[in-house]
Parts: sequence; C-alpha cells; structure tokens
Amino acid sequence: MKRYILFILLFAIVFAGNATDNKAKIEVPLRFDRYYSYDEVVEALQVLHAAYPEFTTLDSIGKSEEGRAIYALTINNPKTGDVLSKPGVYVDGNIHGNEIQAGEVCLYYANMLLTKYGENEKITKAVDKNAHYIVPVVNVDGRYHFFKDGNTSSSNRGLRVPRDDDHDGLFDEDGPDDLDGDGNICQMRIKDEHGNYKIDPEDKRLLVRVKPGEKGEYSILGYEGIDNDGDGKFNEDSEGYLDPNRNWGYNWMPPYIQRGAGNFPLSGTGIKAVHEFMASHPNIIIGYAFHNTGGMWLRVPAEKSTEIPRTDIAAYDIIGNEAIKITPGYVYMPAYDLYPTYGDSDSHMFFIHGAYSFVGELFMRSAQETYKVKKKGETTAPSNSREEQNRERLKFNDNVALGELYKDWKPFTHPVYGEIEIGGWVKMSSRLPHTFMLPELVHRNAAVVLLSDEQTPELTIEVFDVKEIGKNLSQVRVRIENKKGLSSMTAQAFKDKLYQRDGLKVEGGKVVAGGKLSDIRLNKVSYKENKPEVQFFAMPGNSRVEYQFLIEGKGEITFNYESQKAKNVTTSVKL
Repeated sequence: MKRYILFILLFAIVFAGNATDNKAKIEVPLRFDRYYSYDEVVEALQVLHAAYPEFTTLDSIGKSEEGRAIYALTINNPKTGDVLSKPGVYVDGNIHGNEIQAGEVCLYYANMLLTKYGENEKITKAVDKNAHYIVPVVNVDGRYHFFKDGNTSSSNRGLRVPRDDDHDGLFDEDGPDDLDGDGNICQMRIKDEHGNYKIDPEDKRLLVRVKPGEKGEYSILGYEGIDNDGDGKFNEDSEGYLDPNRNWGYNWMPPYIQRGAGNFPLSGTGIKAVHEFMASHPNIIIGYAFHNTGGMWLRVPAEKSTEIPRTDIAAYDIIGNEAIKITPGYVYMPAYDLYPTYGDSDSHMFFIHGAYSFVGELFMRSAQETYKVKKKGETTAPSNSREEQNRERLKFNDNVALGELYKDWKPFTHPVYGEIEIGGWVKMSSRLPHTFMLPELVHRNAAVVLLSDEQTPELTIEVFDVKEIGKNLSQVRVRIENKKGLSSMTAQAFKDKLYQRDGLKVEGGKVVAGGKLSDIRLNKVSYKENKPEVQFFAMPGNSRVEYQFLIEGKGEITFNYESQKAKNVTTSVKL
C-alpha cells in the first residue's frame, strides 16, 4: 500500500495560514536524511494526512505563546474499531526547542505506520490494534526560531515567555547576536598576551589553557553578541525562558526549587493544550516524550522520594530491557538516577493520566568519537580531558561530517572589542547527530515505540465451565486473560482510583453470587458481598484471572469486560 506520490498542497486549501514558506515540496514517504523546519513539519503532516485520509486525522490542538499551531496526527484504522475504543499510544517530541531530532523520530514513526501498512505484518497489526497520537513538535516557537535565527546548539530551548533576566525592567532585550550573519551563534576570542588560553599545538583551531608561568595568547569573550541595552554586559537577557518540561502539573515546584518551572503549573499555553489533548484521549496507555542527548530510556519516578508499585516497574521493564537492545549503547533507568526533576511530562502522564511513560534521550556524543588504534585488535577510548575530547570531535568533523560541524575562526571588527575572531562549533553540532546518522537513529527509536505497540493490553474472555447446581441455578466460570506485557490499568492508577476501574459485568440473569476463583480444584471463591454482577479489577500484563458466578434463570447470559485503556471484550453463554 506504499505510495510514492508527490502531493502538492496549495497554501489556500488546508490549514490556511500555516502552509510552509519554503519552495521545496514534501513527498510521501518522507525523507530522513535531513531535518525539517517547523513549517516543513506542518507540511509533512498535511501531506501524510492527504495521502492516507482513511487512517488519519490532523488537528491543531492549541497555539503557542507566539500563535503558532501545535499539530497532532491521529492514526487509526476505523475498520477495526473507534479510536477511543483501543489502547492509545502517544508520542511527542521537541518539547525543548533545540531538540529537533526528537521531532524527526515522531515523523518517522508516523511515516512508518502509514507507508508500511499492508506490507509489513507487525506494522499492520499495530495500526489495526492501537490508536496512535503523534505530536512531533510541542515547542513550536522554539523549533521555528532554532531554524530561522542564529543559535548555539543549546539556545531557544525553552518557551518564549518574556522574562527580565537582568532585572533592569526590560524583557529579552540583550540576547546573543549573529554578528557575521551565518545563522550560528559561535564563540568570540581576542588575541591577548595576558589571556588564559593559547593555541593547541596539536590543532591550531582549538585553544587550551596555559599552564602556570606560561604566556597567554588569547582570551575567550563568550558567544557572539553586543551590549544591546548599554548596561556594560553582553548577552545577559536572551529569549524568555520557561522550561516546558518543568511546567507540568504533577509534583510541580516553584522556580526557587525547580529552575524554569514558570509561575504556576501548565502556565505554558502549549503545555496546557497538550495536557488537554491527553485528557480528551483517556485510552492512552503508554506515552513517549523524545528528547535529544545522552542515550537513555528514562521511566518514573523523577525524584527518589516517590515510589511506584512493583507491578508497574515490571511492566516498564518489559519495554525498557528490550529497548536497550534495539538502541545499542543506551541505558534504561529511573529518571531520578540522572537527576531529580519536578513538573516533568513523564511523571504527569503516569500520575495524572494513568499511562506508562518513557523519556527517550536520543543522541550520544560518543557516536562522534574517533578511537585511536594502539595495535591490532586493541583500542583505547578518548581521554576524559576536554582538550582531548575536542580533538576527537574535530577529527569526526573533518573526516566523517565533511567539516560541517565546526566553523574556522575568522576575523571580525567588534564595535566594543575591536579586532576579534569568531568561530567554533555551530548550532547543528554537539547535541544533534549529523544528517547521515539520522536515518538509523529515527528508525531504532521508532522501533522501540513499535515494541510498545505489540505490548499494549490484549484481552480475551471465555466461559470455560457451566454446571447446573440446583433448580434454576447454574454455576458459570469465566476466564479473562491479558496476553501482552502492559496492564490494562497501571497499578498506581488503580491504587489512586484515578479513574473508573476496569469491570466485569454480567447481564441477562440474576447473579446470586460472584467472585474471584482462587482455587479451581477446591472451588475456593472470594465472593463479593454487594452487587456480585459487577466485579472491579484490572488485568496485569501476561496474566489471567478466573471468576465464578452463581446465576439464577435461563436464557442468554452476557459477560462484558470494560476497560478505559484496553479494548473491551465480551462473551455469552446460553443457560
């Protein structure tokens, strides 16, 4: 069913005002040997929706602080059930504006599900079984400005909520300036015999610190910029900062405890919109938030004082322990092992929306390291020193990345400092894989999400024993089984009564007694005292449970197992 078709979308047709500004048109299937700007992401989503209207819904779920639309692509096969009747798999990325490869993983996942449906058995089953909600770019302003403006690899990370960083009554008036107009904010250095740096004898592009008693050659002036507000400081009040991954509702803490938290939870307009989207899709059973560095699969809790049930950890382990095999070099661990956070999206999803949640930290800088061969069959890893790491990175830049990640130093006349030099690592370096590495990265990480698709709850129900035990009275035994690794309801949500618990309901006859069958041979049953026709519980992963009912009457008896996050199942028997 793969379609190699070029779809040309006119600006005035779909989502007027949000079409792309660039001239290049997007094809299906999408390409992943490049990065897409915000406008191109929007166009890519529109093209996928136009190519597969029978499977997709494309919605603008909210607006950013600067008025840009946040899009969600829903993928579902309506022939196998309504979108809310199936386990929901949620995927988002680019919550931090500079973490653009996270958005590419989301696009790849969407592209993979749609273009391989009907050709690949695993993907066909995933699309038929689950509802998929994909938000490639949460921080749409950050992504837009990361491409459009001069940036470091780490700038335009937060939401663009104005903030007076230097407490002068002005907001965002003195950020870095792209002095040479090349689209990057690089370093400034100046020749200085009293400086703390000298040219690296192994590579003249690098500076190393002078030793005590050595004569200096350079001073580092920081990132490109001028004193825009005339206060004698440079770059001290850049674009407003609210960390969108510290602004969620669960365990939110104010800025004096958690930097970047904002004035109150969900104060970011886009963050609130994404929360509301999650809330309106209560069938979401697992979610992924993709970030950009470290090579990690992180699960809740995000701070050590919080504990989660062991059965939930066991469910996480089913995914996490396989994920690190799919993405070699990654580690799987609770988020607090990295550092404690408050108001993070994964905790919010788990504790507020009752869904298993993973953070995928995508890129490992070690993938850009060059190893020195000592002798045949032996290698030694690069030194831990910053100087040696930079030398190794430059070798990667020169020999593998074709020199595209590092800018050679060029003279520049600064209005304050006079004759300086500008150069160093560009914005598409450091935290981002070179585009030749992108196809494997997005595929491996999307494959982990596909693994989760396979492990969403898959329930069956059967009547396995019927016995007449008295006049007009029958003993009926029912077995419910979850054949996959994720529970139909997290143990945490069950404990907290976060939403209505799963239920087994009996209809069509008078239920005299009913309860869980604990020993089928000895006929041990924990009968429920009130309303035995309704039994509340949840189905852990890879488990089965048996119930026994004593039913008065004749005719057809129906047994319905209803779950908010797993597909309902039903069976019947005639007494």
